[in-house]
Amino acid sequence: MRIVLGVGGGIAAYKSASLLRLFTEAGHNVSVIPTEASTKFVGAATWEALSGNRVSGSVFDEVEKVNHVRLGHEADLIVVAPATADLLARAASGQANDLLTNTLLMARGPVLFAPAMHTEMWSHPATRANVDTLRSRGVLVMEPGVGRLTGTDSGAGRLPDPKDIFAAAMAAAAPPQDQAALSGPLHGKTVTVTAGGTREPLDPVRFLGNRSSGKQGAALARAALDAGAQVRFIAAHMDIPAPEGVELTRVETALELREAVHAAAPGSDVLIMAAAVADFRPDTHSDTKIKKRDDGTDPVITLVRNPDILAEAVQRRTAAAGSTAAETGHKPLPALIVGFAAETGDGDADVLDYGRQKLKRKGCDLLVLNRVGSSLVFGQDSTEVTLLSPRDSADTVPLTFTGSKTEVARRIIARVAQELEAALPVR
Repeated sequence: MRIVLGVGGGIAAYKSASLLRLFTEAGHNVSVIPTEASTKFVGAATWEALSGNRVSGSVFDEVEKVNHVRLGHEADLIVVAPATADLLARAASGQANDLLTNTLLMARGPVLFAPAMHTEMWSHPATRANVDTLRSRGVLVMEPGVGRLTGTDSGAGRLPDPKDIFAAAMAAAAPPQDQAALSGPLHGKTVTVTAGGTREPLDPVRFLGNRSSGKQGAALARAALDAGAQVRFIAAHMDIPAPEGVELTRVETALELREAVHAAAPGSDVLIMAAAVADFRPDTHSDTKIKKRDDGTDPVITLVRNPDILAEAVQRRTAAAGSTAAETGHKPLPALIVGFAAETGDGDADVLDYGRQKLKRKGCDLLVLNRVGSSLVFGQDSTEVTLLSPRDSADTVPLTFTGSKTEVARRIIARVAQELEAALPVR
């Protein structure tokens, strides 16, 4: 496959060298087009050595080959990584002031942008409008990663992992969905799925975590894809790879997950909160490894409560109810919000009682209830879940699914499609 790799002028440009290596090792012929600003971070010699092709960002080099037309016409795929705020703006407005923007205008195949910039730049209304414009034209714009940025700040704006960009690029260049997906119950819908377990750092070595493998969340994402949906997949720590074909955002902590959900939820029809989110995090994080003390005393770790991301998503939707998108300046929030609960019974109540209590507290539209314990659910390939709805009466016998996580995911997505059809207004 002939790939054009555009490199924007951000410090994350060095990570695109790893992306280039992934493309070439997979057997693809890659032409790298750096912007002038990006060569301040990574020089043309690096791109030529890794690609095996001559590199230029000027329309006046190799004029006899008419590169500003040829490269876009011949490319099977164009990937821009990092895509800076400036590059997104120039692409959205159709500028052609260097070789890369000329090539983008000539593109006949899929185009994928992997953004990287500071959080305020990514959330600025101008950038959001440019992203919306590009997506409305069929251009694929990934959600940036969430985490440490240049300097001391953290937030949304990190370049996605090169492996994730590679997976998204291969999915973009793959043949269109088969007819089953195109006629699926979620065709034309956008589903956001969270998966995996968050990790809360104590120091550079240690963290507080949980046993979630991410298998159920990944199965739900695959089932949603099979049902025809576009899937935004927010992955905390997972023991398995993310499904191919999703729009992937990686996070580590509960606060990063919260920010990613707030970014992905607008414009989504469904939000499925399958991630195992830590209820608590250490109130402080040591920049150096916590050592054993010579006096034998033990360190004291104080925990603080993490935000309730699921309840917040419901509250944000409720607060926006009655306002139009024009009034709020935002895209519609999910019509259907699905929560997950991992519970154990005790002397006070059984698992079902605790599940019903949680459903009432969270206010979501469906709650998928798991009984957890030794050798149950976490890390396993099979599961048993019970679906709870706020419309259930006290006498209702809730629906229970048992089987492989893949089969259970399909049945959950089928129920989600039914609930969504009932929730959306008739058009």
